[in-house]
Amino acid sequence: MSSTGTSTSGAAGSPPVEPGQVRLEVVVIPVSDVDRAKSFYESLGWRLDADLAVDDGYRVVQLTPPGSACSIIFGTGLTAAAPGSFEGLQLSVYDIDAARADLVERGVEVSEPFHDETGIFHHAGTRGRVDGPAPGHADYGSFVAFSDPDGNGWLLQEIKTRLPGR
Repeated sequence: MSSTGTSTSGAAGSPPVEPGQVRLEVVVIPVSDVDRAKSFYESLGWRLDADLAVDDGYRVVQLTPPGSACSIIFGTGLTAAAPGSFEGLQLSVYDIDAARADLVERGVEVSEPFHDETGIFHHAGTRGRVDGPAPGHADYGSFVAFSDPDGNGWLLQEIKTRLPGR
């Protein structure tokens, strides 16, 4: 196995999975151009964990968003899903306005903040979107949306205080 580069700088690690726990570790993202996707996600400030060219036609790239225990993986020979076919990939942030400003500064095309007309989560696509953050920036209610170069759709959700038990 040959490596085209790996990095563990800044990796704090996490405790091992304990009996009875189930953790979401990795989400495989379908992309058409591995190097373009790698560049995009690195431009967001995500940590490059691995870039492994295992053999011809099989490459694994793993990146992790800042503070996340879950990573994304993409590459070649990893999924039969069509590039850009994922939607609703969600990240939690403390301040939706600051997170949006950071994405804009990084050159990402990102929506204005919105909330759903129901006040609960959000509908698929753009249905039910109301301009502006949730009233009073209510936790779990404010979102912004952006896509990677293939069109995989991401959402940022503002959460300052988690619900009990979360």
